Amino acid sequence: MQHPWLQRLFRSLFALSLALPVSVHAQNGKPDGKPTKSLKPVTVERLLKGTEDSSGWLMYGGNYQNWRFSPLKDINRQNIKKLQVAWIFQTGIPGQLEAAPIIADGILYLTSSYSHLYALDAATGEPLWKYDHPLPDDLRICCGPTNRGVAIVDDKVFMATLDAHLVALDRKTGTVAWNTKMDDYTVGYSSTAAPLVIKDKVIIGIAGGEYGARGFIDAYDAKTGERKWRRYTIPAAGEKGVETWAGDSWKNGGGPAWVTGSYDAEQNILYWATGNASPDWNGDSREGDNLYTNSVLALDPDTGELKWHFQFTPHDVWDYDGNTGMFLVSVQRSGQEVKALAQPNRNGFLYVLDRTSGKYLHSAQYVDKLNWAKGLDENGKPKVDQQYVPMPGGNKEFICPGNVGGQNGAFTAAYSPVTKYIYVPVIESCGKMEKSTAIFIQGIPFWGGGPGAMQGDDQSSYGHLSAIDPTTGSIKWRYVDDYPLVGGTLATAGGLVFTGNQHGYAMAFDDTTGELLWQFQTGSTVRGQPVTYKIAGRQYVAVPSGAGGLVVSLVGENPLMTKGSTLVVFALPK
Repeated sequence: MQHPWLQRLFRSLFALSLALPVSVHAQNGKPDGKPTKSLKPVTVERLLKGTEDSSGWLMYGGNYQNWRFSPLKDINRQNIKKLQVAWIFQTGIPGQLEAAPIIADGILYLTSSYSHLYALDAATGEPLWKYDHPLPDDLRICCGPTNRGVAIVDDKVFMATLDAHLVALDRKTGTVAWNTKMDDYTVGYSSTAAPLVIKDKVIIGIAGGEYGARGFIDAYDAKTGERKWRRYTIPAAGEKGVETWAGDSWKNGGGPAWVTGSYDAEQNILYWATGNASPDWNGDSREGDNLYTNSVLALDPDTGELKWHFQFTPHDVWDYDGNTGMFLVSVQRSGQEVKALAQPNRNGFLYVLDRTSGKYLHSAQYVDKLNWAKGLDENGKPKVDQQYVPMPGGNKEFICPGNVGGQNGAFTAAYSPVTKYIYVPVIESCGKMEKSTAIFIQGIPFWGGGPGAMQGDDQSSYGHLSAIDPTTGSIKWRYVDDYPLVGGTLATAGGLVFTGNQHGYAMAFDDTTGELLWQFQTGSTVRGQPVTYKIAGRQYVAVPSGAGGLVVSLVGENPLMTKGSTLVVFALPK
């Protein structure tokens, strides 16, 4: 008989992928629609400006520092209550809509589940063209068929796919320019992240850690699709770090890299986070710290050379996947300004590192419920409480946070250079994690256990949006919601923070006080990444709405919750 926790996990991770047949991908990857108007190239110089050019939103995090901040303030604290729907677009693909829309020259590019891409007029929502990537019938999908968005440079948009391809399309017509196979999907590889363009290269990470697939980060030539370098996240025999893996366990060590990285253009350093070791909940066969899982890797974007690393959760047996966004900020340290990297990790701690050297500076607990570690030592290494290590049959006590976080990398935080706060959507849910026998079979989930009973099963989970000062780690304000928050965030110079909740509301908060100033019912859980842009003198805020996967596992089969898949775009009345 299947364990109840396994039934819940399969329902959460796979039900959505089974509910919608792959045959929806008609057209054999050909675009459908009409060519757009003449567009100017998106140059590297434009990308470097990020959201300083407020007419668009050119990359997943808004800028290379991953702030998800806009200097726009036409929509502000004083007039937010007047915000209304400008237009909506329904993808027709029910389920997870987690993407950050990308906007350039009046065109909005939106991806949906199952590797679909749409080009829309950003002022009216009029469809211009679409691309449906053809997918095989036997995909290996861990956590839902999501896609988090595209990257853009020159005259191309780039999308990673569920069958581990990277596709470049002409951004005017949707015609395929090149289609490169990253790796073999049948061994467990897939890609759900939004790529990141740096100079002439498209950087993308791979998913598949739950299948024991060895993680990597790739760089491809933007013009040709030729692979320029690959950085494996797990060292091989003879390489530095392999000594942190017992025997040959590195071969199936996981270490996925499914969240878009950050880039320090001044120092020419790319930062990319890595995820859990495999098997997830049973570490007996992989004794050691298991580098470079649950880490941040500082890479040379030209060559992929590793400059430094920092590991958040050594020998992870809780599935505390380290894939959450990293913010390049400045913090005060002994009266001096330090170039830092800050990350609210899924394990419940906010980490602040020197982004030049990787030196651990300080940390803070940002979740209410944390018991797996008794804090961190002077080097940032967790002091693990052994009674909260997963056991056969499941632990007697709940382990906090649960395997979904904390902050989950699928749902972005934001940083405001005005307030100097990081705004973090948080899941407060613990789990009785269960360790079991781990047997590796290629292409089959390699878990060695499961999350067990989650506190969401007895309605004791909840969420909050917390404003955190990365210099001190102090929480400046907190908005508490009765369901875990699984929507991304956006901060603006108008004094606002946008996000959404599982009740289906898009929401806006005062960035200084945390007061809820506005909300709108979208009809489905908000779990996408809101963005803002300005066209013809009018500011727009785009909020993707669409549930599935994690939401079902945390709140159950709520009859009031529709799967949805709609982009709702707001503006002030003309």
